[in-house]
Amino acid sequence: MKEVKKVGTEKERKDTQMAIIYELRRLISKNKEGKESYTVDELCELLDTIADAKAQE
Repeated sequence: MKEVKKVGTEKERKDTQMAIIYELRRLISKNKEGKESYTVDELCELLDTIADAKAQE
C-alpha cells in the first residue's frame, strides 16, 4: 500500500515560502562583498547552498 504524505495548510505553505525568501536574503547579504548585482550562476550557487543545508536537516 502506498504511503500518503500529509499536505500542509495554505498558511503553512506561505510560512515556508517566506522562510525560504528570508534565508535567501540573508545569504545574499552575507555574501555581498561590495557587489551590487549577481550573475545567474552566482544566484544558482546561493540557492544550491540553501538546498544543501535543507537536505541535511
